Amino acid sequence: MRPTPSTLNCIATLLLVGLLSGCELPGDAALQQKLASIEADSRAIGGACKHAGRAIEDCYTLNPKASKSAVFAGWKEMNDYMRDNKIDVVKPEVAAN
Repeated sequence: MRPTPSTLNCIATLLLVGLLSGCELPGDAALQQKLASIEADSRAIGGACKHAGRAIEDCYTLNPKASKSAVFAGWKEMNDYMRDNKIDVVKPEVAAN
């Protein structure tokens, strides 16, 4: 019994999907590294804003290109750290624009 063309197409498609699922696209590692860097920078911005006593909304306004979710995560992390260790806010010496 000979396989039908639709069966052969199905088998070929499954093999192709199986082979390509393990491949990484060129430049994917560089993109992942860039995204991780942006997130780390945004978390640092959030932590610095909290340490300076800025409200989260001010932090978003002053840093429009930063990831809001990462800024909030950094801000909240610093808030918890400062509360747990009884650290006072450090007032910024340069006024916000």
